[in-house]
Amino acid sequence: MSKTKPEESLTAPATGIRKGLTNYGDSGFSLFLRKAFIKGAGYTDEALDRPVVGISNTGSAYNPCHGNAPQLIEAVKRGVMLAGGLPMDFPTISIHESFSQPTSMYLRNLMSMDTEEMIRAQPMDAVVLIGGCDKTVPAQLMGAASANIPAIQLITGSMLTGSHRGERGHLFGDGYRQHHGLRGRSVGDDRAGRRIAAGRDRGPYPHRGGDGRPGCADGA
Repeated sequence: MSKTKPEESLTAPATGIRKGLTNYGDSGFSLFLRKAFIKGAGYTDEALDRPVVGISNTGSAYNPCHGNAPQLIEAVKRGVMLAGGLPMDFPTISIHESFSQPTSMYLRNLMSMDTEEMIRAQPMDAVVLIGGCDKTVPAQLMGAASANIPAIQLITGSMLTGSHRGERGHLFGDGYRQHHGLRGRSVGDDRAGRRIAAGRDRGPYPHRGGDGRPGCADGA
């Protein structure tokens, strides 16, 4: 008695790569075509039978807060594969506080919709949301909640604080003070040194304000 091929097991609950088949009017053809495309990337039938864990990729050259996203994605992929899953990363909108005009808040809901629709449109059983900042994390969590699949947030991690002439500082918390101090000549005119000290590393702002709250709320 011959075993049923994976392509023929269409009556089983839709999971993994079989979820959300493209509507061609023939589910068997939809799965056949999907596997034909993805196997061109080197995946085996055994790999494609695993649960699929999506990984949202918010890396962008315009977003230093997510500068370590590629390394985090690779780490998540290793963990998913060791647990018996199939990791699949996918891009979404990436917004940064200082590189979004008129303001990053203006794009938060658009990012939420993008995250939700990409989760819905692509086959995945769960999703890992990689991001930081007080606009990105709420956008991702709202999108994942609306998509209604298991999700976990991985915060990119705060940038390191720096020091200039013995004075410790970081962006936004001390950035405003130093900038206005330069304008008012209440601090020495050493802009280059102060900029390096304030933004010495990649990652969201290290203070307990806007960027810290969403991460803490998600962890709770």
